Amino acid sequence: MSGTNPHSRIPFLDRDHSILAFNERVMDWARRADVPLLERLRYLSIVSSNLDEFFEVRVAPHLSAARANEQRGAYTAHTYEALSQKVHALVGQQYTIYNDELLPLLEKKGVKIVSHGERNARQRRWVKDFFTKEVQPLLMPVGLDPSHPFPQVANKSLNFIVRLSGRDAFGRENEIAIVKVPRILPRFFRMPPVKGSKQTHFVSISSLIRSHLNDLFPGRQVTEFSQFRVTRHSDLAVDEEEVKNLRTALRKGLQQRHYGQALRLEVSAGCSLYLSNFLLAQFGLQESDLYRVSGPVNLVRLNQLIDKVDTPALHFDSYNACWPVQLHPGESYFERLKKGDVLIHQPYESFDAVLAFLREAVEDPDVLAIKQTIYRTGAKSELMDLLREAVRRGKEVTAVVELKARFDEEANINYAERLESVGAQVVYGVVGLKTHAKMLLVTRREPQGLRRYAHISTGNYNPGTARLYTDLSYLTADDALTADLEHIFLHLASQNRLPKLNKALIAPFHLHKAMLDKVEAAGAAAKAGLDARVILKMNALTDEPLARALAVASQEGVKIDLIVRGACILPAQVPGFTDNVRVRSVIGRLLEHSRVFYFRTAEVEELWLSSADWMNRNMLRRIELAWPVTDAALRHRLVEECLLAYMHDTKDAWLLQPDGHYVPAGSLERSGTVLHSAQVSLMARYGGKG
Repeated sequence: MSGTNPHSRIPFLDRDHSILAFNERVMDWARRADVPLLERLRYLSIVSSNLDEFFEVRVAPHLSAARANEQRGAYTAHTYEALSQKVHALVGQQYTIYNDELLPLLEKKGVKIVSHGERNARQRRWVKDFFTKEVQPLLMPVGLDPSHPFPQVANKSLNFIVRLSGRDAFGRENEIAIVKVPRILPRFFRMPPVKGSKQTHFVSISSLIRSHLNDLFPGRQVTEFSQFRVTRHSDLAVDEEEVKNLRTALRKGLQQRHYGQALRLEVSAGCSLYLSNFLLAQFGLQESDLYRVSGPVNLVRLNQLIDKVDTPALHFDSYNACWPVQLHPGESYFERLKKGDVLIHQPYESFDAVLAFLREAVEDPDVLAIKQTIYRTGAKSELMDLLREAVRRGKEVTAVVELKARFDEEANINYAERLESVGAQVVYGVVGLKTHAKMLLVTRREPQGLRRYAHISTGNYNPGTARLYTDLSYLTADDALTADLEHIFLHLASQNRLPKLNKALIAPFHLHKAMLDKVEAAGAAAKAGLDARVILKMNALTDEPLARALAVASQEGVKIDLIVRGACILPAQVPGFTDNVRVRSVIGRLLEHSRVFYFRTAEVEELWLSSADWMNRNMLRRIELAWPVTDAALRHRLVEECLLAYMHDTKDAWLLQPDGHYVPAGSLERSGTVLHSAQVSLMARYGGKG
């Protein structure tokens, strides 16, 4: 690294390789014998989904630099080659697990995907009949010639390329045809049961179509074919300074997203060189961009198969979240919050309590106004219905809708329009910044005057992900904190300057500097001989100034523990640089999503919750919120459940090594030691309640 700072030589890890390393850790769950089989399959599909997004968002700069054979910032042909080799290896491991481990084990448990060569005569007749009636009418093969150019192929869509012998109806030898598979078609179909067999049989849409490609070209013969799928750059880029209506501009951008720059081509392992070269030329790609796979080109769609199998032994045991321990069903939220703040640890405790808080606000005639940020709420949202009902009941409703929530843009545009249609005040935050803070503010008329109540969170207002993500919801009537939230909402709507806040920290104004200051204060304390401790839990650490500050504090004697689920650019325990830094990643049944920041110098301790990871985009290009937990009992609970429990995890935790590799924490334990899982312990703690 360049620069005069003596600490600038800290050997940061590569962010993109760290993202791929995270997916290797996720894929390990597909290998684990103690995980139910269909859940192992699900982890494999999660890796595929993550890789899709990696290509859609992260790969384009690498590829552009490689094609131009020049350095563009941190991107070069060399960085692209290294990344490509890593992804090819990862994909190869995926399909090895799929074919050699999971499919044979599933067959032994009575679940089989039946290929064309394995079908008996009865099954072939059924497939033929099903194809003719349900699939063929939706297919439109396109023979290529000067008047029928290569069709537009949408991002991540399933397609077939076919090579034909003979001549077409006009006597021409146009030998290449393309068959698009409509997305409306399911990717797996359950076949009729075989008499005397207890197995459940499925056929994939790709196998079903490949078995009957000849039926689509009467009078000609299919000589070669392959399924294929192209992944395109899909990060929407809208110049907010130039557009007059962001919502309209994003709608236009969404129409083009499916046809962005091609970045990856997936084909069947047996695809001929002639067909693969033809496709590479069409998409402007090279051999290194080609992925030959032994199985479906879209493992993400395995979720459809998983959801069709109702065999409890092949799934995780169901977990029912308890009602939050600090709340009593039927008790008024407003009365409860007058007694003190409430913490909800999701999904161990139910997100339904958050919806119940909003529902009470909507139904309470003394509630005058509701303000809320909307980032991700899910396709069908009770929360949005409640906000519309609040408008109908005469309450002032303000929704700050983030239109640029990646891959949720269309849903959020639709929600914004529905809210506006009933009279809600809808704003889209600040030009150039995503509104990622999660805030709900309720203003109520009471005998002593107006009083505010709030919900703030590390996670989204999405009931679906609230059952799968670990997050922290915080309910409060604290006058100073709710006043801060009022100022933030006013800032987002009016774009007036923020006044000095009482408690909250906001990005991009205060949060980055405040976190730097706290890390540096810990370092100064350690340097002065005082005890200093930093423990941080987050999803990603990729901001270089913050990573550098942690390394410097480590060199000054601060003991630092980082619990970082995904990408982390700060290596652990590198002699002379990060000797006092330990980094662990916990990959479990639930997706770790909460952000908890703990600082202690001598006897003074602080604990902050936040919507922000320690990434440059969160700190400088988003509206993010962090708030202190001042209640000693709640702070103790957070330390115990969110920090210490994970620092002692030996079953699901991975430890970052100085060279950037992760090793399972359990591999460092003495043989025969009972391994501890933080998530399993918390599920056991809360699962028996309420």
